[in-house]
Amino acid sequence: MAQGVIDDDLDAMSSRNYQADIRRTSLGVPHIKAANWGDLGYGYGYAQAEDNLCTMADAFLTYRGERSRYLGADALPVAASTLEPARNLDSDFFHKQVISSDALSRMVAAQTQELRSLVRGFAAGYNRYLRTLRASSNTAHSACRYADWVQPIRPADVYRRMYAANLAGGYSNFVNGIASAVPPDAASKTVAALPFDPAQTSAPQMQVGGSQGIGSNMIAYGSAATTTASPLLFGNPHWYWRGGDRFYQAQLTIPGQLNVSGASFLGVPVILIGFNENVAWTHTVSTARRFGIVELTLANGDTTSYVKDGKKVRMTANTIAVSVRQADGRLGVAKRTLYRSEYGPLLNLGLLNPALSWNTATAFAIRDINATNYHSFRNWMRWNQAQSLDEFIRIQKEELATPWVNTAAIGRASGQAWYADMGAVPNVTNAQAASCTTPTGQALAAYLPRVPFLDGARSACDWSTDSDSAQRGAFGVARLPSLLRSDYVANMNDSYWSSNPKALLTGFADIIGSAGTEALSMRTRLGHSMAQGRLDGTDGYAGTKASVDIVKQMVLNSRVLTAELFKTQVLPLICASASVTITGDPETGVSLPATSVNLSSACAALAVWDNSGNPNARGAHVWDEFWRRASLLPATQLYQVQFNPADPLHTPRDINPANALTLQQALGAAVLRVQNSGYTMNALRGDTLFVTRHQRKIGLFGGCENAGYFTVACSENRLDQGGYSMDGNPNGNSYMQIVSFTGSGVEAHTFLTFSLSDDAASIRSGNYTDRYAAKNWLKLPFIESEIRNDAAYSNTTIREW
Repeated sequence: MAQGVIDDDLDAMSSRNYQADIRRTSLGVPHIKAANWGDLGYGYGYAQAEDNLCTMADAFLTYRGERSRYLGADALPVAASTLEPARNLDSDFFHKQVISSDALSRMVAAQTQELRSLVRGFAAGYNRYLRTLRASSNTAHSACRYADWVQPIRPADVYRRMYAANLAGGYSNFVNGIASAVPPDAASKTVAALPFDPAQTSAPQMQVGGSQGIGSNMIAYGSAATTTASPLLFGNPHWYWRGGDRFYQAQLTIPGQLNVSGASFLGVPVILIGFNENVAWTHTVSTARRFGIVELTLANGDTTSYVKDGKKVRMTANTIAVSVRQADGRLGVAKRTLYRSEYGPLLNLGLLNPALSWNTATAFAIRDINATNYHSFRNWMRWNQAQSLDEFIRIQKEELATPWVNTAAIGRASGQAWYADMGAVPNVTNAQAASCTTPTGQALAAYLPRVPFLDGARSACDWSTDSDSAQRGAFGVARLPSLLRSDYVANMNDSYWSSNPKALLTGFADIIGSAGTEALSMRTRLGHSMAQGRLDGTDGYAGTKASVDIVKQMVLNSRVLTAELFKTQVLPLICASASVTITGDPETGVSLPATSVNLSSACAALAVWDNSGNPNARGAHVWDEFWRRASLLPATQLYQVQFNPADPLHTPRDINPANALTLQQALGAAVLRVQNSGYTMNALRGDTLFVTRHQRKIGLFGGCENAGYFTVACSENRLDQGGYSMDGNPNGNSYMQIVSFTGSGVEAHTFLTFSLSDDAASIRSGNYTDRYAAKNWLKLPFIESEIRNDAAYSNTTIREW
């Protein structure tokens, strides 16, 4: 593609005519209808901005690397996201380093004309809404509508946002390390390597791909396992409830070319999870590592060159200037020279351990497979239009471009359900890891499990490329896991291994995930028990097959697996005496003077609690606080029967009574937390777990995955600091869909749990949340007659000439 065409696609403001219909139905869900791809993007950009202008403008500021220009250097982001939290200045340097003009040009060149038109239209639609808002007298988006940081966008801003989404499993977890990676002579006077002390190592807090953090549930039943002739899909990302990575729900239609419904991230013009007339799909975060660390042996006397195969290789310097708003409002400029290697940007591992700082002998680079994966959105675009499950699978195998997720899918004409962890994965075999991992990598293995940490001095340690790889350095399709079943497939963020416990997958590289060497999470165990229990008829619902109505109930029933398994075992141990003396809180590590805690009311509440997190359940918070502390015991101490890969859904099990005193002290610390919160021991779940909309609290259900909730609503807020509020930076159920196919169309039931809008004054900021709290699924209109006959139907035609 000619560079002039690429530049025009990146930078052009609106230069053509646009027209789109934005039809809204119940709860404000937009159904965008247009005659071509540019017009469709125009309508979608307008609709997203109409509901989420402030959040989107803030995110575009981030991806452009201009937070310091408008908000100052030292402020931290307000909303959580896939990005490691960082000061504005470090965030700006990071984004200018990793989202370079070259990367954007390569990304544009890899897209179809349809997608490029969609992006251009999206930017034009966003800008149209901004102009309309500022010319109006309404009060929408009062928090930001006149702010100087709310700017018109260019197509390049949309591509930056799309490219940033790719990096959530890699670079985005190391914002500070990439932004601060400078040679030792520029950083300090200390340039020699320090002795390595493992005790000083801090593991990176990875939101995507970490042991705790963002996750999801998905279950896909084949048609033989359902009450109809159709397969059935349940999808439920556990995702952010605020910020630029939120999901937005919509339907996108170009008659005769596209008709797809689902959700995408804010700022993204393509449906990422959803369905059309013939296929439905969803995702969960994968265990496969999408990045690696490369240890560079530096050239003698030159800290910005390294040695590879005996030859000196110079790093590429990138001097970056960032505009910074000073305290007096004037603009200053901050500069840093950051470096790149052939693998990727240099990384300051001194933030993990001081001994790993860039010194005169050694430096480290990070390689993210998705930094050169330019096909991910092309993959989703093709899925949006797929006509069968066979075509869907063929697209996935051809593109191998999903960036950090597992996939489950069903198709109208197929009786089977599809699972795959097929996407961009670094091609590092177990044999290569064994021969190329450096001593430093071995020392950090416990902190960066399954992350390749290879020797950059040998080309034999470069990531390989297979004959069927879709990009350099990635596994080919033959070495990636998939499963096609007539009963069901499922994933709850454990590895590919347990996608169906009756057909365990093995034989894949460790970088993709563990295979029978690690216990499954409690949420995974419960998810499979629910999926298989439906087919066995042991779940309390009628029959032995999955139906839409039963799945709607079972996925929101807020069961707590640890309580179901262990409460009757643990109560006699922790309630054997009326009180316990504690000297600290094992969760916080804070020491206390010896304190006697009365356990009677807590034990009474737990004894009658129904083992659920439903809104009317009493005592769930007591169990949550107890289990959070009890589970800090190593599994080898906590359980009598350890994990057995031959019985993964039932092991580990049985609480070890030898830990009675430790468990009783865990309950004592939990009781103190509850007492300090002001809640009673038998408080309702809907009182302790809530979200605020329009100045009123909405009681919720579910809990955090640590306790084994399948229904996730996980607040970062401590109980004694205002309850489990979902108003800050929680994660949990987000866009939810249950999809099956009928003779005349699609039956889809959905939630967008946090609602469509970020504007507190908008009815669309809370109406969907009310419906979710009532467990009242929205039967989503999809075909034209359903849309037009919806009781809340409205249509707005937007155009510019």
